Amino acid sequence: MASNEELARVRVRTASHPPIQTEEELERVKHYVLLGIVMRILDHDIRVIGTSTIKLPRFYESMLRGIQDRVLLDLAAIKRNFRETGIKVYEEKRETDGLHAAYVCRGYHHRFFMLWGFVKAESERVMKQYLSS
Repeated sequence: MASNEELARVRVRTASHPPIQTEEELERVKHYVLLGIVMRILDHDIRVIGTSTIKLPRFYESMLRGIQDRVLLDLAAIKRNFRETGIKVYEEKRETDGLHAAYVCRGYHHRFFMLWGFVKAESERVMKQYLSS
């Protein structure tokens, strides 16, 4: 019969260690950053609609504010999940070629970069999802 010490060594060798960062966590961080961009776009568009001469400014503004409310709820849910899983986005830097973001995931620092063309396309996709639901 194996001793307790031998069993402990076997368990350590066969235990599966979780990866430093999962693909799902990276996608969640990217989605969080994109939702921040969508909020800025919505803020801008609401200001523009308020000063424009379109026929139904209150209607369009209320639609955009409704989307904005849903985006804020999703951002709050993601932040809550970040607190539970040990993720913190601590830097978002806009540069001429794209957006750099830095974050901590379970004690390890990570960075990613998105070109502005990608950010624009993904922001449009996200906003279409909010409009269609």
